[in-house]
Amino acid sequence: MDVVDCYRVLGLRSGASFADIKASYRRLAQQYHPDINPNDHKAKEKFITLTEAYKLLLQAVTPAADTPQQSSVKSSPKSSSRQTATPQHQATTQTKTYSTKTTTQQVAAPEQVKTKPPNVLEVERRLKWNTYQQLQRFLRERRFPQAIALAEALAERLPEDAEIRQWQAISYQIWGRALIAEKQWLKARIYLKKALKTDPHNKSLVDEVERDFQKLEQIF
Repeated sequence: MDVVDCYRVLGLRSGASFADIKASYRRLAQQYHPDINPNDHKAKEKFITLTEAYKLLLQAVTPAADTPQQSSVKSSPKSSSRQTATPQHQATTQTKTYSTKTTTQQVAAPEQVKTKPPNVLEVERRLKWNTYQQLQRFLRERRFPQAIALAEALAERLPEDAEIRQWQAISYQIWGRALIAEKQWLKARIYLKKALKTDPHNKSLVDEVERDFQKLEQIF
């Protein structure tokens, strides 16, 4: 998806504000969340698509984009001449203006862009916890494809979260073990390898997977 598609998925017009993006995602995520629609495959796909669109828009739109960064420039006597200047001249003038900022201001700006607002962090925390509960339910009910899809979607949404990678790896390993019991040995080997690749530093998981591989070797 490109940015325009992301706005469309969230039911917004292109260029909607950061606050509108958050509000729309929160409303739609609650509507299509797997906990609310446990047996609705289309709702789950919609939820995953919404989450991906929201993630991409978070990267493209920042809270700073909602505040007029050039208000002080427009209030200056030279603002009227810039309004009638060509785009190239405007870009040159803005570059010169920004170059007069202090070093402290230049360093602070990237930090403001990278820092996630507290309410976004809270949304991610609730999303992580709700998804974990749904993942455990899928695993207990032996709905392994649904569990894998849910874990992969959450890992894509929060790729830096080590705990989520662990959940994803464990889901692969549990399904791989179930496939051994079902005598789908080649498929079992694929998912056991995925478990090792996803969380290679988890010693407990590695030991479990090695025992599963030993079972496969005994079969062959």
